[in-house]
Amino acid sequence: MSAEPVPQAPSQKMLVTSDPHETRIAVLEDDRLTEIFVERHRHRGLVGNVYKGRVTRVLPGMQAAFVDIGLERDAFLYVSDVEDGEESGHIELGEDDAEAVPREVQRSIDELLKQGQELLVQALKDPLPNKGARITTHVTLPGRYLVLLPTVRHFGVSRRIDEEAERERLVALVQEIGAEGRAGLIVRTVGEGRGREEFEADFDYLTKLWGAIQRRGAAAAAPALLHQEQDLAVRVVRDLFSHEFSVLWVDGEDSYERIVEFLDQVQPSLIGRVKLYRREGVDLFERFGIESQIEAALRSKVWLKSGGYIVINPTEALVAIDVNTGRFVGKTNLEETVLKTNLEAVEEIVRQIRLRDLGGIIVLDLIDMSEEEHRREVFAALEEELRKDRSKTKVLSISEFGLVEITRKRSRTNLERLLTQPCPYCQGSGRIRALETICLNLRREVLENRELAAEGELLLRVHPDIARALQGEEREVLAELERALGAEILIQADPSLHHERFDIVGV
Repeated sequence: MSAEPVPQAPSQKMLVTSDPHETRIAVLEDDRLTEIFVERHRHRGLVGNVYKGRVTRVLPGMQAAFVDIGLERDAFLYVSDVEDGEESGHIELGEDDAEAVPREVQRSIDELLKQGQELLVQALKDPLPNKGARITTHVTLPGRYLVLLPTVRHFGVSRRIDEEAERERLVALVQEIGAEGRAGLIVRTVGEGRGREEFEADFDYLTKLWGAIQRRGAAAAAPALLHQEQDLAVRVVRDLFSHEFSVLWVDGEDSYERIVEFLDQVQPSLIGRVKLYRREGVDLFERFGIESQIEAALRSKVWLKSGGYIVINPTEALVAIDVNTGRFVGKTNLEETVLKTNLEAVEEIVRQIRLRDLGGIIVLDLIDMSEEEHRREVFAALEEELRKDRSKTKVLSISEFGLVEITRKRSRTNLERLLTQPCPYCQGSGRIRALETICLNLRREVLENRELAAEGELLLRVHPDIARALQGEEREVLAELERALGAEILIQADPSLHHERFDIVGV
């Protein structure tokens, strides 16, 4: 296994790097980072795992139930995600797969579930700090080309396969393959153009896997983990890697061998694109500038090439993204400047949405455009960029004020939550008290402790920024205190202090 020179003219690339603590995978389009996947080996995600759980509470008012699957917090199960033996509810599939299987809810949660009942469930969403995992009884098992639906007899095709004749061919093929079983099948995007032999091999693998899960479930006591999804490297290669990628660079022999072994079973024609990275002294992610792009993705402000910028502000209820012209002044007129900035911004906004894995409600505040034609052009550009996104999105048209609402399905922890924690100083608000506010708070504290100045001198230990303010723009505060106390006040700058902390010491 020897490394080859890094290609100089890439289109799409995938980079896999792994160490004893974590695996990271980067997806690049024209050498720009568009998606990043991180799995800490001690904290593997839950999505796709199958559990035997026990119902702990049934909530008719919410049409939901809590289920103990062996985690710190009980998982949450909606009535639409409960199998009732009829065509009811709906099944949510992976980001890359077909439309959800539509099913009409007919029964109440308390008719379907009882406290203490044991059932087989699969994790749909990882838990958040204030929420348990979301689960479903409608298990879906993804292979390379197919998704097996063991609890529902439904046959479908990925939304991303557009050609109607191909869709009809694929549906007919999977109906024939699944004719004798009770399970359903969905053809994944990478199944386009594939034939019966490849589908039958995938179907055989998936049905054996489901049989093993059922046997483990029959023997296990709830709560219990029955099936764990593949590790991140194999999972992402299974779901994403295709002939659209020019190369898959892998830093780490173990990961390289697992990926090659997996591809040898499911798609040997791709093995030639997998390269073991062996450049001594140069980290794979550093070689492609990934680390700096990840750092930039954790900042709220993102600069555009033209000199404009966007500001991304996640909140509890939604994500607000604001577009500004910044340093860009254009060359012709204001409307053309606004149009160019908005067109450049929507491309970068969608890249950031994918990279940061932003979900829920996203509101774009574009720069106001007076011409309807320009609004249509920007909206069309936004829709075109969103077609690159594997997550399900819905977009509302641009309002006269330049606002666009997007809803995006979220299935995993976003980049900010994954790589950061709340600031211990500002508690995650992103702001601290202004220098003037701190100086006035300090003034009140000094006056309340005036007895410390009885010897004629007082020492204030403050952060260097506060020291500069008291000796500069806020010097009148210091002068007024010296007059009120009849004492000299000494300032000592201490960089180890937080901006808002200070010590008042009698001398």
